[in-house]
Amino acid sequence: MRCQCLVDFGEALRADEREPLVPNGTEVIVRIVAAGVCHSDLHIHEGGFDLGRGKRLSYKERGLKLPLILGHEPVGVIEAMGPGAGKLDTNCNYIVYPWTGCGECQHCSIGNEHYCAKPRAMGVHIDGAYATHMRVPHPRYLFDIGSIEPAHAAPLACSGLTAYSALKKVESTLKKTPVVIIGAGGLGLMAVQLAIAMGGLAPIVVDIDPKKRTAALAAGACAAIDSAADDAVAQIHAAAGTPPDAAIDFVGAEATAELGFNAVERAGTLVIVGLYGGAAPWALPLIPIKAINIRGTYTGSLNEFRELMAIAAQGIIPPLPTTTYPLEEAQAVLDRLKQGEVVGRAVLIP
Repeated sequence: MRCQCLVDFGEALRADEREPLVPNGTEVIVRIVAAGVCHSDLHIHEGGFDLGRGKRLSYKERGLKLPLILGHEPVGVIEAMGPGAGKLDTNCNYIVYPWTGCGECQHCSIGNEHYCAKPRAMGVHIDGAYATHMRVPHPRYLFDIGSIEPAHAAPLACSGLTAYSALKKVESTLKKTPVVIIGAGGLGLMAVQLAIAMGGLAPIVVDIDPKKRTAALAAGACAAIDSAADDAVAQIHAAAGTPPDAAIDFVGAEATAELGFNAVERAGTLVIVGLYGGAAPWALPLIPIKAINIRGTYTGSLNEFRELMAIAAQGIIPPLPTTTYPLEEAQAVLDRLKQGEVVGRAVLIP
């Protein structure tokens, strides 16, 4: 099989040829037809991210072993099955839920494998989808995409799921006030569409890039505000007609976290998704004074993914702007993503 492999953190991906994959037990070998490129891939490629105050999270120090095939947004067809995999339709295109765990801990036992302390996430801890083929540990992680185009389906495995799980955490507010979406990259645009598909009011989007603000309006946002504006918070309040109940920060930088904190109503909720980096920008006394709920979210559960795919099957999530590239251009796509040149999603086609 062909793959684009991360051999050293911070170095260019390396093209590699490997022996064909052979399934064991419940494993399924999937031939990749589309693989989304995600900001998380960029963090792994760079070897970690900024924790603020001179600290950095290092994947190497955390035990992430190289070489590694990146890619956790896979769509493909079944090419081979282990003896314990059961009967599966080999004519379907399947999207893969990649956030697998050890299968034995408390989190895994209740279906929250994405919180496992010994994760086995495909494309993060074990080989992923920047390849012609990948190994899936069990068929329960496969979901038939039906008539959805593979390149449009692939981002659902991370950007779609992460956005959906974040929205679920503020679902009770979506019909009351517009949720504020900070960051109009792939996740933010997906969140706009999902909030509306979940019956919520059209969100307010905040981004520094005018092209991305335009894309947000096209995706259904009721307003798109420049995060660099001195009166950005006042503009958010004016667009909502009141301080909103919830904001979701898909950037995760000090400036965006502060903006979200200032924008929401007292006793509101700020959900932080992005891993841009930095330290908490709020004065601690203001957290109890404002009675704000600040919480994080990381990808989503297998059950949430099942719910998301049921919504997607209804055809009510318009496809994001998507650009496809040959597998061999994986490094060039990561470079474009780092420069902020990707609007919507980038997808590799082996």
